[in-house]
Amino acid sequence: MKITFFKYLSLFLTGGMVYYFLEIFTRDYSHYSMIICGGLCMIACGGLNQMFPRMPISLQMFLSAEIITLLEFITGVIVNLIFHVGVWDYSYLPYNVMGQICLPYSVLWMFLSLIIIFVDDGIRHFLFGEELPEYRLF
Repeated sequence: MKITFFKYLSLFLTGGMVYYFLEIFTRDYSHYSMIICGGLCMIACGGLNQMFPRMPISLQMFLSAEIITLLEFITGVIVNLIFHVGVWDYSYLPYNVMGQICLPYSVLWMFLSLIIIFVDDGIRHFLFGEELPEYRLF
């Protein structure tokens, strides 16, 4: 029980901090809500191949982009639209929904999710002794 809690806490904090500092690096600012969003993304996306071990990595990347987009939308609605924090506004980008998500970033998340998948698997393997999955493209 302690190991499971520590494993998911490690994954959550890793994803959260990477997400947070990725925003700092690319936009010069972020918000603590991005740590929560990033942590949830890490656990959800990294856990796909735990739940479905034979899932091709291409499908895992596609589903991860959908998960990240959904979690960003929920975070954006809460943080930006309800609490008016104004962390981001994508209304100037094409194919946006309420200025909180947009197609170009969803596509970007599909490719960046590969890093999430590998980091999640690395943490599980090197820190917690889990087997590395066998990756297959299709």
